Amino acid sequence: MSAPATPATRPANPRFSSGPCAKPPVFALESLSDAPLGRSHRAAVGKSKLKQAIDETAQLLGVPDGYKVGIVPASDTGAYEMAMWSLLGARPSETLAWESFGKGWVTDAVKQLKLAENEVREAEYGEIVDLAAVDWNKDICFTWNGTTSGVRVPNGDVIPADREGLTICDATSAAFAQDLPWDKLDVTTFSWQKVMGGEAAHGVIVLSPRAVERLESYTPAWPLPKIFRLTKGGKLIDGIFKGETINTPSMLCVEDWLLALAWGRSVGGLKGLIDRADQNAQVVWDFVAANDWIDNLAVDKATWSNTSVCLKFTDPAVAGDADFAKAVQKKLEAEGVAYDVGSYRDAPAGLRIWCGGTVEKADLEALMPWIDWAYHAVLSEREAA
Repeated sequence: MSAPATPATRPANPRFSSGPCAKPPVFALESLSDAPLGRSHRAAVGKSKLKQAIDETAQLLGVPDGYKVGIVPASDTGAYEMAMWSLLGARPSETLAWESFGKGWVTDAVKQLKLAENEVREAEYGEIVDLAAVDWNKDICFTWNGTTSGVRVPNGDVIPADREGLTICDATSAAFAQDLPWDKLDVTTFSWQKVMGGEAAHGVIVLSPRAVERLESYTPAWPLPKIFRLTKGGKLIDGIFKGETINTPSMLCVEDWLLALAWGRSVGGLKGLIDRADQNAQVVWDFVAANDWIDNLAVDKATWSNTSVCLKFTDPAVAGDADFAKAVQKKLEAEGVAYDVGSYRDAPAGLRIWCGGTVEKADLEALMPWIDWAYHAVLSEREAA
């Protein structure tokens, strides 16, 4: 096999990482000049910025009135573990997993919290558990969009409106790119550094009235670290949801988040952001459909993610070959056309391409011929060796 021709066009922005993700196209350091650096987050200016970030987050996502939105420590992981440690144990639970981070929540439930009445449901990478078999009268922990598997929940139809349990949803690679059914979600968590291209280390937790009721009526059997405490004296610490954070946030990151939210509004709000992700993902799906040596890792098209699109090589000569997949990834990076597109370390060998709204469609269109080039280049090198 002869070496393939090098594509003529390169992506203007080669950043296709699934986290931290590409910054909004309008990002510039100069845009953060209004950040109150060197000021206390408890000063009036700090509280005002944090409250603005909370309000604008809720507005852009369409969070219903009566729900609580708070900024919490330690990114999505901190937000989700805060929910698990604070809410679980009151009733039987089920922990669902179809990718790496979901499996992490299983570990928390089984080995750390050691929940006495917890059922684990797991699916292989590329598949999803049978959601119709889940007992939604239990507390359910699940990931809406599997960042490491490219598998998402198609919709919330299977979740009963009259459920007795709480739904605790890790939506970190779904929020701002997929239509989340808030009436079906009691706790929703995500991080700034995913779909909106914010900075790392800050998480967001969204609580329904049912979740607040649980927090105020149930005390876990285990001790809670300070950064997990959402109640005091049996009442919700309401200040957390008004900008009075549990620990010190970065006001530079807050300013960056406000910039991302403003950009989100400028592209048509939530609908515009979802449309951008859908159109981006379609570029990759069309490429996959046109080439018989690569495929979507997600088996059922209804579950294909429009953000973290995970791909596998299907050519029998290289299928499942981690060294081959890494060689393709390294070739793309060496050419400066795609950074950080290798599959997650625990996932099947392949590629993972971020298609959230901060990525430009034209960059994905430019990338596809390079994937074809890199694939055939590595094959050619192997044959020549």
